[in-house]
Amino acid sequence: MQTDVTESLGIELPLFAFSHCRDVVAAVTKAGGMGVLGAAWMTPEELDMSIEWLEREVDGKPFGVDLVFPGTAMDDERTPEEYLASIPDRYLAFVKDMLDGGGLNDLTPEDRDAYMVENARKMAMTNRKSRDQLDVTLARSSVSLVVGALGVTPDWVVKAAHARNVQVGALVGTARHAVKQREAGVDLIVAQGTEAGGSVGTVASMVLWPQVVEAAAGVPVLAAGGVSRGSHLLAALSLGCQGVWTGSLWLGTAESELSLEMREKLFAAESEDALLARVMTGKPGRMLRTKYIDAWQAPTAPAPLSWPMQSILNGYSYKRAEHARDLDYWTYAVGQVVGDMKGHTTVKSEITRLLNEYVDALDRLQQVTDVS
Repeated sequence: MQTDVTESLGIELPLFAFSHCRDVVAAVTKAGGMGVLGAAWMTPEELDMSIEWLEREVDGKPFGVDLVFPGTAMDDERTPEEYLASIPDRYLAFVKDMLDGGGLNDLTPEDRDAYMVENARKMAMTNRKSRDQLDVTLARSSVSLVVGALGVTPDWVVKAAHARNVQVGALVGTARHAVKQREAGVDLIVAQGTEAGGSVGTVASMVLWPQVVEAAAGVPVLAAGGVSRGSHLLAALSLGCQGVWTGSLWLGTAESELSLEMREKLFAAESEDALLARVMTGKPGRMLRTKYIDAWQAPTAPAPLSWPMQSILNGYSYKRAEHARDLDYWTYAVGQVVGDMKGHTTVKSEITRLLNEYVDALDRLQQVTDVS
């Protein structure tokens, strides 16, 4: 299963695993794939500690880091207090009334304000923060890949990474975006179909993947969006991709960052329960349907705030739902593969299943070829 991407990155399997949980990143990396740590919301100090921990865990194997490079529109740094002050009072009142109506105990005003200031500090993205995160990442020789998850990768990112012999990847949702990323000088492109969890576009994976392969014009492409089976891996390779990028698949594993309660909600869900909405970040994203999502999509609800204000506001809801252990009033980014997630598992067992299914699918394809 070696491809140009696996050879250039020094990994055994064309399997990339995005996760906010370093345990998942480490487990996939040790199994021969490449774990990619979702670190956009980490402080530079938190990121440095996470990379150091991963280095100890993976024993020299390469891994990646996923960051956000927001572009010139976010150059001006604002304090957490300034971000909070720009959230209209009626939005906080809407969320408070919703949670009060659900019977969730409120936080004290002091705890609420302290948490929202801390959340604003994490969620607000600027180029200054991105540069600090990139400096921390590139200071570690163990990181082999840096992936940008928002917009065209800036020139300063590509130059800084290449100066350290680190490859640069970028997520795209259209062939048009793939052309721009190719022109920006990235080393690989992740073609993410709308089936994926989190921020997504509107083009389905089976349509998008070959379009991006063509638009990439030789830049390696990873297939993302709805990948949960070995047959998906075979399909991606047959369409010209050089590996798969997975995310939601790992949320149900023992290594996942999710609580047992949230995992149980995912196991009970069907693919139709992964909805596309602007509730989490203000940008289109796919997430688990809950009472919280329904309330925001009601005709009387205000339109979600723009990014990153919606993410900052949501911190209040998350904290109250966490304290009340009532996850009907929170949600989580997850793709349509949630319909395939039906029970507790581990990273190792998921990788074994994927590889066995890949072999089975390849055998079936060979039988068809032999008959023809």
